[in-house]
Amino acid sequence: MDVSGKTVVVAGMGVSGRSVAEVLRGRAGRVITVDEKRADADVHSFDDVDWDDVDLVMSSPVFNPRTAFIVEARRRGIPVVSEVEVAWWLRTTATSTGSAAGWIGITGTNGKTSTTEMTSEILTACGFDAPAVGNIGKPVSHAAVDPDHDVLCVELSSFQLHFTESLALDCAAITNIAADHLDWHGGMDAYAADKAKVFRNVRKTLVYNSDDDRVSCIARSAVTGPSCRRVGFTLGAPESGCIGVSDGWIVDRSGVAGGEIGESVPLLSQASLTHLCEPDGTVYPHLLADAMTALALALGYGADRGRAVEALRTFKPGGHRIQTVATLGTGNAAIHFVDDSKATNAHAAAASLGSFRPGSVVWIAGGLAKGGRFEDLITQRRSIIKAAVVIGVDQQPMLEALRAKAPEIPVTVIDPSDKSGVMRHAVEAAGRYAGEGDVVLMAPACASMDQFASYADRGDRFAEESRRWVRTHDF
Repeated sequence: MDVSGKTVVVAGMGVSGRSVAEVLRGRAGRVITVDEKRADADVHSFDDVDWDDVDLVMSSPVFNPRTAFIVEARRRGIPVVSEVEVAWWLRTTATSTGSAAGWIGITGTNGKTSTTEMTSEILTACGFDAPAVGNIGKPVSHAAVDPDHDVLCVELSSFQLHFTESLALDCAAITNIAADHLDWHGGMDAYAADKAKVFRNVRKTLVYNSDDDRVSCIARSAVTGPSCRRVGFTLGAPESGCIGVSDGWIVDRSGVAGGEIGESVPLLSQASLTHLCEPDGTVYPHLLADAMTALALALGYGADRGRAVEALRTFKPGGHRIQTVATLGTGNAAIHFVDDSKATNAHAAAASLGSFRPGSVVWIAGGLAKGGRFEDLITQRRSIIKAAVVIGVDQQPMLEALRAKAPEIPVTVIDPSDKSGVMRHAVEAAGRYAGEGDVVLMAPACASMDQFASYADRGDRFAEESRRWVRTHDF
């Protein structure tokens, strides 16, 4: 769509809304910002919008498809789009001048942030100006009109994809699909369908989780460009067409690393990924999966293999992603405190817990459940959990799952009314359960906004209290 001369309503003045408003002013005919809470918005109620004069609505991810103003706009035939869709349209303007950046899109229930960061770092090491944008870093609408970028590594949420229709990415990946945000989307099928949009019309390389049946099905049925390569990734030995792990090495058999399809091309050893390792020196499985995804995307875009492998070898994950923040003792007897505050749903928490040996984890869990249930998570990981400490305001779903599926696991419930002291009490309770060789893991499986400013704030407080606990204890 050409937005020149159009009246655009920007719904919500969060990061994406402010970015779109700034980018469209001077490009669109008129921009009207709407936010009930921000004084600098043009309008503070959707009731005050003159819908007869509106051509387009850019909606913030905070508004689900059943929100009244979205329903009204669609009733009138007014397109409702995401920031990503606007950014893609703006990219076409740059294409006409020969300065459009390529796009690599990454989505999935978990792992998309780490994968996006890895892909950006690999491509940057290979000489591309390739920022991580979208849900992380620079807003994608600003990035799309910046002529200095060669390729955008775009983290894409299911919320953004719901209101996005026109993407035809150079490379795309779905890391996994598990139940999350089902209240927003209206069910699992709708959620998966929104994720699947990332594969439409991919031009160079489509990367998918071959260990995930739903993702594999989406990848097989995706309608892509005629030259698009499909690359599966697996934590097992790779079949032809996949990248995976064999005899401790990441091995490509898809052809994306330069060999023939089916030919084994060793890329790097797991042991060399020292920054992706858990306390005992083995690679966290979900970070290994993210690493293979990023490597396939970068190579599929055209990165140099040697430089790409070296960049992956030195990559360090961002904060609050299964990060050891405090340690008491040394060697196999040490107690490690591990922050995985980014694990905001059951699938992510299951991956985090699965990194550790049976009976070794004192698990800090809970927060805003977002309508999720945790019975499957507890069933899968009960052998790993030594004890549980439950935080958050929305505690009942977690407590019900623990009682129903693992009644033998001791549980401490932290009083939710003491908001300022919740993490100190949680770490103290976890420390009472922890013994030699154990891990105190905060992988809450829930959102953070009930008691903390963000998952990062939650992780920072966990790290602070863990270090305080270590300073005042010994074996």
